[in-house]
Amino acid sequence: MTRALNKLSASFVRTAPIGKYSDGGGLWLHQRNDGGAQWFLRITVHGRRREMGLGPLSSVTLKQARTEAEKWRAIARQGKDPIKEREKERRQQERNLHLLADVARDCFESRKAELRGEGKAGRWFSPLELHVLPKLGKVPVAEIDQIDIRNALAPIWHTKAATAKKAIERLSVCIQHGAALGLDVDMQAVAKARALLGAQRHRVEHTAFLPWQDVPAFYASLQPDTVTNLALKLLILTIGTRSRPLRHIHLDQIDSDVWIVPADQMKGRRDSGDDFRVPLSRQALDVIDRVKPYARDGFLFPNVRKGVISDATMSRLMERRGMDARPHGFRSSFRTWCSEAADAPWEISEVCLAHSTGGKVERSYKRTDFLEQRRDLMQRWADFVDGTS
Repeated sequence: MTRALNKLSASFVRTAPIGKYSDGGGLWLHQRNDGGAQWFLRITVHGRRREMGLGPLSSVTLKQARTEAEKWRAIARQGKDPIKEREKERRQQERNLHLLADVARDCFESRKAELRGEGKAGRWFSPLELHVLPKLGKVPVAEIDQIDIRNALAPIWHTKAATAKKAIERLSVCIQHGAALGLDVDMQAVAKARALLGAQRHRVEHTAFLPWQDVPAFYASLQPDTVTNLALKLLILTIGTRSRPLRHIHLDQIDSDVWIVPADQMKGRRDSGDDFRVPLSRQALDVIDRVKPYARDGFLFPNVRKGVISDATMSRLMERRGMDARPHGFRSSFRTWCSEAADAPWEISEVCLAHSTGGKVERSYKRTDFLEQRRDLMQRWADFVDGTS
């Protein structure tokens, strides 16, 4: 027999004396001695009677209490425990309240191990910090959609295309991180935002480089033997490395006439863990000998105060001379020389620049780094650069 429902009236509820009063269907009002009043639901689940609070009378009306009671009775009819189900809902709501700023920082912390220098330079996080978090950082990540992302990045989508691309890629990683945390995020939000933003109009500008014919004159002009001049000379002579490994070169990395660059300092080699061997020409060994008196704590190119010279030190020298070319451009100078003047094999030239050659399967079988062949080519390059040949 169905139990009677809706026994109470709103007027009675407002003036109910101390005691417990049934509205039917397990819904009760408890008027306490201290003047407060509380709604609760008595319900039987798996043979056990449970009491579930539905809130104080001061904030939950009779109508609202009846609605809540019916909701949880329906859950009980499905064989579920309403109290446990409500706790699940509460936890879900708390998870969905995680702000993007918190998720982004947690994501950054979890990725530090795979970033160069554990991300201390801030390059991975800075596009988010500068262009996304100021606008979306305080928004729960579960509420972020493609419109939010489009509006945040539209101002820089064409004017700062490279930065915008990094920002949206890293935002995508953060949203995936949110999903891994159990948050109810929109995994397609970034893809839909890209569609709204459209193709970028920005044209990629490659680093300006010095024609290979002009490199010997520039090399000869690097006088006297200052730390910056010697760093630029060694960069030109050991063209396979980039600025970071050269600036951090340490005496312990020099093994006879080979410089062994740790994998974590080489672009594209951090995941594989393979160190990169650089054959040192006679001229490169001479530069190393000349810079040794400047060494501090084993580092050949120390800064005036602490650490090593900055990434901008060599670029500023070329800029002060009124040159458009930059240090990274010497890689292009070398590669063009290999093709136009040295008639060097393509594969050897690419390995000199620390580029991967062949497909993934091919590389898994081909384990050589062509050290001897590169030694010959790098010596020919050094002889050309210093005017020996």
